[in-house]
Amino acid sequence: MTDLYGLPLDGIRFAKACGGNTHPDGESCVTLARIGDDVWAMGDSKRPHAEPLRFTTVELDAAGIDPARFGLSA
Repeated sequence: MTDLYGLPLDGIRFAKACGGNTHPDGESCVTLARIGDDVWAMGDSKRPHAEPLRFTTVELDAAGIDPARFGLSA
């Protein structure tokens, strides 16, 4: 099994999807990047310095998160 948090994020480009939720300091968006075979990193645009969470493609599917919404292919 792959150690999701052992995969490096250096040089990874995140794509952003916004859901229309607005806050006084702007719209809330989620960022997503493929970091390995069937492994993804998900972050919060409001907290760009926070460590992104890591998920497998199966876990994203189970949560109803489609990488295509971010312009990415699974």
